[in-house]
Amino acid sequence: MEVMDNNLVNIIIAVPILGSVLILLLKERDWNKILSSIFVFVSFVLVVVLYYNSFSNNFSFQKEHRTTYLFIDNYAIVMALVSSFISFLIILYSYSYMKSYDRQNEYYFYVTLFIGSMLGLIFSSDLILMYIFWEITSICSWKLISFYKKEQHIFAANKAFLITFLGSAMMLLGISILFADHRTFNLIDLKGRRISDLAMLLIFCGMISKSAQVPFHTWLPEAGVAPTPVTALLHAAVLVKIGVYTFGRIFVFTLLPSPVFQNFVMWLSLLTILFSGLVAYVEKDIKRILAYSTISQIGYIFLGFATNVYIGIIGSIFYIVSHGIAKAGLFLAAGVIEHNTHERDITKLGGLYHTMPITSIAFLLCAMSVIGFPLLSGFFAKFFVVSGIVASGKIFIAVGAILGAVITMLYLLRVYNKVFLGEKKFEVREETKIMLFVIILLGIISIILGIFPQTIINFLVKDSKLI
Repeated sequence: MEVMDNNLVNIIIAVPILGSVLILLLKERDWNKILSSIFVFVSFVLVVVLYYNSFSNNFSFQKEHRTTYLFIDNYAIVMALVSSFISFLIILYSYSYMKSYDRQNEYYFYVTLFIGSMLGLIFSSDLILMYIFWEITSICSWKLISFYKKEQHIFAANKAFLITFLGSAMMLLGISILFADHRTFNLIDLKGRRISDLAMLLIFCGMISKSAQVPFHTWLPEAGVAPTPVTALLHAAVLVKIGVYTFGRIFVFTLLPSPVFQNFVMWLSLLTILFSGLVAYVEKDIKRILAYSTISQIGYIFLGFATNVYIGIIGSIFYIVSHGIAKAGLFLAAGVIEHNTHERDITKLGGLYHTMPITSIAFLLCAMSVIGFPLLSGFFAKFFVVSGIVASGKIFIAVGAILGAVITMLYLLRVYNKVFLGEKKFEVREETKIMLFVIILLGIISIILGIFPQTIINFLVKDSKLI
């Protein structure tokens, strides 16, 4: 069974990567989107098989295979499951959103390659292989952000690439120092070891540059010039989650970071949460508001991991799931609004509840999940993270995290009030059925995970190798 599951991982990664090449070679635009969705859906189904095998105890966690550069654990499976599922929905959403644009094969090529590289990174047990996939995602995001080819889009894409490349160069230097000390790139061999503070800091800089944390945060709001499916992919499914995923993989489940480093991460995360939340409150552009919201919410995931407390770590992993689902819904709902009104300034919108009720409901459900409203998935994510902070004895940071949650509530309710309530300013109708299906489904999933969080939590808890 274990050999079969390792073969499945190889296929999970290979299908979208090799499929992206076929998409690039195939110039027929009607087939590009179909092939992209098929390749990603196949990977998602195979990840579901891994999930089932592990959850049903058919999968045994023996010592990871040293003959390959890949391994499987429940942390990787959860990340792959949520990322491939959201990515598949984003591709379906793109059917309607991107249909009027040229260069369809280029768009679906980079999206599919992006997703395949993300899956490769998730299952990598070798730091160099992980770094290769890391850089491929950066190149794909660079090309996708500049998709419209206008000057401001190219500038935003270059800014994103340069900032994340600076971080990844620092991370590569940190990996080199780690190798000089321990003579291995293999995460299995590095399990339980300590590394120098300099190596930790350099690797961490790469992670927070990719996850757009202070002080590397400025590229993410600018990336909102990209097509909405791309921004959803960056924020909810893949790019910014890669940084925080690798933090958990390296500094929580592999190496032994120092208490000083953990405290530094917690304080920096709190600063990111509060600063980004306040900026989101005064912004007017709906996509920039959601971008700063992403920056702030990712800070909670770093916080939970940095506590090094069981409930905080579980909370961070569940946060990756809940935030991915809800933030995808918010961005894609914003895309429906922009698609119909051609407006992103929330002060110029209003009354859309009357003409776009499905979008309104989906946006509200996802917003409430991000806020942490009870019976929605975001509630348990925030509760576990804050509980982990309290358990670690950092009461002041816990108070700051709760304050950040209050700020989150204020700016997201402000957006809902400005966009959907009040005087009706646009006579528009919801005519994009696929887009509506995707956003309401994400809202419903936020409810389901809020009512049945044990679906994910029990799966994580049963893997004793995680914590």
